[in-house]
Amino acid sequence: MLQAVEYVSANFTIVDGIYGSSFFMATGFHGFHVFIGTCFLAVCLARLLLNHFTIQHHFGFEAAAFYWHFVDIVWLFLYIAVYF
Repeated sequence: MLQAVEYVSANFTIVDGIYGSSFFMATGFHGFHVFIGTCFLAVCLARLLLNHFTIQHHFGFEAAAFYWHFVDIVWLFLYIAVYF
């Protein structure tokens, strides 16, 4: 929601130049990855409620955790590149 507010209140658009294009592409791509990660966690929750995970068999949960760590690290670099 905050990203949508930022998009609306920005003084530039995607066609204004390299900064606008890069900003909307990078933040939009990140938002897409957040959406995919949220779907990933919803699947993990469903599998958890269906008792699909055990101590020996829980790779789906580990994969979701690794994915979110990847998105976090990318966002740190993206935040620095866009806002500093």
